Amino acid sequence: MRSTRPQAAARSNLPANKVQPVAAWRRWLVIGMLGLGATAVFGRAFQLQIVENDFLSKEGSKRHVRTVVLEGHRGAIRDRRGEPLALSAPVDSLWTVPNELLAAPEYLPAIAQMLGLKPRDLTKYLQDRSSKQFVYLQRQMNPDDAKRVMAIKAPGVFSQREYRRYYPAGEVAGQLVGFTNMDGRGQEGMEAARDTLLTGIPGSRRVIRDARGRIVEDTEDAKPAQPGQDLNLTIDLRLQYLAYRELKNAVSKFKAKGGLVVIADAQSGEILAMASQPGFNPNNPEERKPGAVRNRAIIDTFEPGSTVKPLLVAQALEMGAVTANTHIDTGPGWWKVGALTVRDVHPHGDMDLGMILTKSSNVGAAKIGLQIGPEAVWSGYQKFGFGEAVHSGFPGEASSTLRNWNEWGQIATATASYGYGLSLTALHLVRAYAGLANDGLMPQLRLVNDAAPQPPQRTVSAATAQEVRRLMQGVVSREGTAIRAAIPGYRIAGKTGTAHKVADTGGYAANRYQSLFIGMVPAEHPRLVGLVLIDEPSADEGYYGGVVSAPVFSTVMQGGLRLLQIAPDEPGPLMPQLPPSPTPVVPLPSTTQPQHTVALGSGGSTSSATGPKVLARIGGAP
Repeated sequence: MRSTRPQAAARSNLPANKVQPVAAWRRWLVIGMLGLGATAVFGRAFQLQIVENDFLSKEGSKRHVRTVVLEGHRGAIRDRRGEPLALSAPVDSLWTVPNELLAAPEYLPAIAQMLGLKPRDLTKYLQDRSSKQFVYLQRQMNPDDAKRVMAIKAPGVFSQREYRRYYPAGEVAGQLVGFTNMDGRGQEGMEAARDTLLTGIPGSRRVIRDARGRIVEDTEDAKPAQPGQDLNLTIDLRLQYLAYRELKNAVSKFKAKGGLVVIADAQSGEILAMASQPGFNPNNPEERKPGAVRNRAIIDTFEPGSTVKPLLVAQALEMGAVTANTHIDTGPGWWKVGALTVRDVHPHGDMDLGMILTKSSNVGAAKIGLQIGPEAVWSGYQKFGFGEAVHSGFPGEASSTLRNWNEWGQIATATASYGYGLSLTALHLVRAYAGLANDGLMPQLRLVNDAAPQPPQRTVSAATAQEVRRLMQGVVSREGTAIRAAIPGYRIAGKTGTAHKVADTGGYAANRYQSLFIGMVPAEHPRLVGLVLIDEPSADEGYYGGVVSAPVFSTVMQGGLRLLQIAPDEPGPLMPQLPPSPTPVVPLPSTTQPQHTVALGSGGSTSSATGPKVLARIGGAP
């Protein structure tokens, strides 16, 4: 082919190998464009690094810097010997940013399987919450299970350390200790009462996460968590278990609606055991129902029945109205007080104070009450703490009811003398008997060992308290109503009570009872005071306090005396064989007007009122 370069050179009149020089303006144009570019870059850098630095730092932090909450460890609850009643175990909770996880659907089946969910349910759960930046996948997982989920390395899935409450004693102390919710806040029992003390102060630390949400760096901005304080109760778990076991057996045996047991130190007022039935296991959320959670010893009130008779006798002795040798004629076993007929099951005729307590005579108690008058009866009960709060510190503590004596008439005075027309809690009755046990000095009951005890309150003189304890020993004897409360080697001062329950329609139910026994041991210098109440035992199995509640007292106290190494005060042979159960009382038939049984003494003593208006309010004026 023929070359064209000479022809092109000839046409341009230039040498073939010479290049035309670049114009000067082009050089300056390029330099100027480079300068403008550099200026723009440096200007933008100045804007980002100097002018908008704070704004951009905040935006970056929103995407990559996270504040991780460090959970404060909740304090433990322990018994008086340091045995754990409530502990916090470390667990992990999984959470996610829904949109980030939805953007990687290939991870959803594996995560759903490990959480026990269906993939479509997990997907819908996340889609419904796609606008949120924090959604729990599962709370309080076993740490090993949480690690397996995190090992999938799904985007937008994170874990955080939490603590789950565990109750080693389970149902044994469930109603007393209570429980917390998922966030570790006390809901019932001492968990709720001392929530502020137990709750730790959360800490925090700021971390930097990468695009997959993994922590790549810890910042220096950290605040350590502060653990909550431990709570030490006065309860002895060994004695608590005995009380729980024997109470549950008795409720089952007598087909009862429920019951309670309270054991206290007679001198310090420290509560050593407190159990009630039906119960619940706080480790199982499904069992946390109102009826099972309720601590009956503190929240429920009842009419004490014949258990107030020793307090009435103490008041009469303190006033000098009677002496230990005073005899009272109980007649044929009944006595008319206006429209009220006070009845004993068996007539005993002439009785001294000891026999009135031993046989639990309602007629004898009513005559003593009317002899000293309504103001003295009311004043005596008030000195023993009736009508005022116990201040146990337990949430929901009920108040006792003791109407002013100005509202009493003869009937109200008579019925109050054997425990009707007033209501109280188990703690009120235990505290009153602790006053008798402690030579007339009634201690303040305590559930927690974190404060100095309050000074005791004087109820009666030491001499009067000692005399009443001597008279009460006849109750736990062959002649008394509570031989089943006996403990070999120990003298016991106690009192039974069998009270009709108030009917739903007013008045008193004929076949619904509360059976009680309360006593102190050793009788000469009492160390322990115990109350047992069985609610609505089956009449077919026996319902007297001496039959139903006294055996529970005997077994629990015998174990407590052994555990606390309290020496016997009456060495000797074992108690004689127990007599058969007394024959249940059959309500009297109606005559011209309805006749209602309104009170039942612990030994089988009954009171009746004739006329429909008297029973509408047992404490009403005649």
